[in-house]
Amino acid sequence: MSYSIIQQPNLILSLAQSPVVFSVSSSQYVGSENFQYIAELNIWNGSDIDSGSGEIFILAKYPSSEGFTGIFDCSRIINSTQTNLALDYETYPQLENSLKKYQIQTYFRYQSGSDYVTGSNTFSSVFQAVDGYQLFPMTINQSPVSQSVVPYNFWPILTDGPVSQSCFLTNKGYGYVYKNYDNTFTTSSKVDKIRFTDSEGDVQYYILDSGNFPNFPTTELVEPFPLFPSETGFPLSGSYDRYDVCAVNSDNEELSETLSFSIVCQQKYPNIRIAFKNRWGVLQYINMDMVNRKSFNTIRRTYQPQLGTFEARELTYNEWDSQTLNYITDSSQKILCNTNWLDEFYNEIIKQLLVSDEIYWINEGEIPTFDSTSWTYKPLTISTQTLQFKTGVNDHLIQYSFEFDFGQGYKLII
Repeated sequence: MSYSIIQQPNLILSLAQSPVVFSVSSSQYVGSENFQYIAELNIWNGSDIDSGSGEIFILAKYPSSEGFTGIFDCSRIINSTQTNLALDYETYPQLENSLKKYQIQTYFRYQSGSDYVTGSNTFSSVFQAVDGYQLFPMTINQSPVSQSVVPYNFWPILTDGPVSQSCFLTNKGYGYVYKNYDNTFTTSSKVDKIRFTDSEGDVQYYILDSGNFPNFPTTELVEPFPLFPSETGFPLSGSYDRYDVCAVNSDNEELSETLSFSIVCQQKYPNIRIAFKNRWGVLQYINMDMVNRKSFNTIRRTYQPQLGTFEARELTYNEWDSQTLNYITDSSQKILCNTNWLDEFYNEIIKQLLVSDEIYWINEGEIPTFDSTSWTYKPLTISTQTLQFKTGVNDHLIQYSFEFDFGQGYKLII
């Protein structure tokens, strides 16, 4: 073929903070004057048929010195359109805001005399991307099916675990699942439901595509599901001290590794529940059960005003005049949190917390439902920069400390 796309993103899902690459090649006219490869990148929300509503970005590349190809990395453009916060549910649930469809149409052009000659268009498939990132040493455009960085692969549930976690009966929150395991669109590869099994052996299912969330199209490839006991729609009831979560198809065949949650008792310290955006671009939760400390730091700048007035016949000043006045007074607030005793499989999640660009303290264990108009979270930024990771071989169970800065000070200043 004289013109073709020789490299393209993975059809299942792209993580738009990492390279999202198309490579094109032509066997004709490459040596012509001012020869360029052109890619018109179309990005939109919604289904495949909504492409006409997208934004168009035009990219141009001269042929590479080796292979005479044109390589287009679209990641920064796609990611620049993913501007909503992970906790921004104003229109749709979290992933509906983050999930973007994209497609390129590509062609070449070259100069012939004073005119430009343009080749015919070649269209790519339609792809989708979320606001996440790959890790070294994953290859460019690698399938997320094989992107596990721990011994357990939880895909198509969008998390890296850990396999064993703890929670309280009062915890709320959602997990997220990519509903088509391998893009074959067969019954066996489609995630139809989430299986919950409690410690008494009771099995219940949360059915996907059920229209449980307002404004959430059931045609979307990513869907939230209630992950913790107090969340609306959580399928288990009765008395249990542990439950397992697994993605299954319509024949109840397992499509993911199993996540296990142990129900623990409230600690004597007020629990600090943290939600943060993980590498899949969705919210992940971790409880800081042990002692925590809050601090309040003031920030001030002073200046020396002019004493007295030069408007009167003589220079005088008032006895209450000061030579030092504040012109900036504000504050910063911090919280120091400690985890409970963890196993080393938490280390990967701790890394994702340390580099997350979106972190929240879920106030009193509450998180808003998708149709809520009130928020019960505090934005945080992590100030811990260095952490020495421990392993079970040397340390058995592990405890970590983290310091967070409040994203809101004491004074409301705009």
